[in-house]
Amino acid sequence: MLEEFPIDFKLIWFHLYQLGIAFILSLPIALNRESRTNGAGLRTFPLVAISCTAFMLVAMSVFTEPGAQARVMYGIITGIGFIGGGSIIKSSEHVQGTASAAGIWLTAAIGVSVAYARYEIAIVLSLTGFMVLQFLEPYKKEVKDVT
Repeated sequence: MLEEFPIDFKLIWFHLYQLGIAFILSLPIALNRESRTNGAGLRTFPLVAISCTAFMLVAMSVFTEPGAQARVMYGIITGIGFIGGGSIIKSSEHVQGTASAAGIWLTAAIGVSVAYARYEIAIVLSLTGFMVLQFLEPYKKEVKDVT
């Protein structure tokens, strides 16, 4: 029976390892957004990271040519931009959610980096994104209500 349905357990563990790295590296950004906003947070950011990793892992295993893999990456970038755009709320007085939208995009980049085993890039993105969101907020200019 197993001959008809071959499973490479070594590959499964490797993919779980990569998805786990993407998940862990998305957590600092997710925790920051969860504590600061009512929108995207602890569930959204890890899901974005692991789904982007998964899309690229599938593309890398199915398509051998770099151009085809690049088209999958372009699709991810476009799709994540659409999701991020949905987190932005504009009213006549101000705009909210741009940091979360940028964080979603950054988290997607973490996922793609992990898929390509560019862990150093993913780690730098995670740390830099967290530091920007955590420590630069006090310097953000407050918009005064004009009513």
